[in-house]
Amino acid sequence: MGLDRAVVLGHSLGAINAYQFAARHPDRVSALINTEGAAALGLDGSNPFEFLRNLPYEAPTRDALVEGMGPAAPYFSDRLRQNPDGSWRLPFHPQDMHQSEEQVHGDHWNDWTATTCPALLLRRTKGVIAPEQATAMAERRPSTRLVEFDADHFIPTSAPDEFADAVRTFLGTL
Repeated sequence: MGLDRAVVLGHSLGAINAYQFAARHPDRVSALINTEGAAALGLDGSNPFEFLRNLPYEAPTRDALVEGMGPAAPYFSDRLRQNPDGSWRLPFHPQDMHQSEEQVHGDHWNDWTATTCPALLLRRTKGVIAPEQATAMAERRPSTRLVEFDADHFIPTSAPDEFADAVRTFLGTL
């Protein structure tokens, strides 16, 4: 895109990718927006995506796929895709998401604290990032502002106006 510097925004795994990019290329990142990207996760061996291992990837009908998703249906049913043969599928493979979650587990504090560009940390109140970790992330990294939302993990879509206001306000301070 020919950009020398940019504000980098990421959500969840993308937020971890964003701050790791900033850590490796601080001269390319003028500001950072981290939406639900923890500095350390899965250190206890747990995987919040364990439920995905048993989700069906596709089914002959939309209703059958929604039913097969069980309690996860509210999170994914509006994102289903129809295949050319008329069957239905998820827009991702559940095992791929589970595996990517496993691969991002670890202690990433060094990457999170590697830069001092202005940062906005967005977290849902009952989210991926524990309250204590979110507070520590804001305190341990200079120029970081923490904003919390009463939303689900997908803050940009579950609280779009609040998300946009927080990002707009942050960008206005740069």
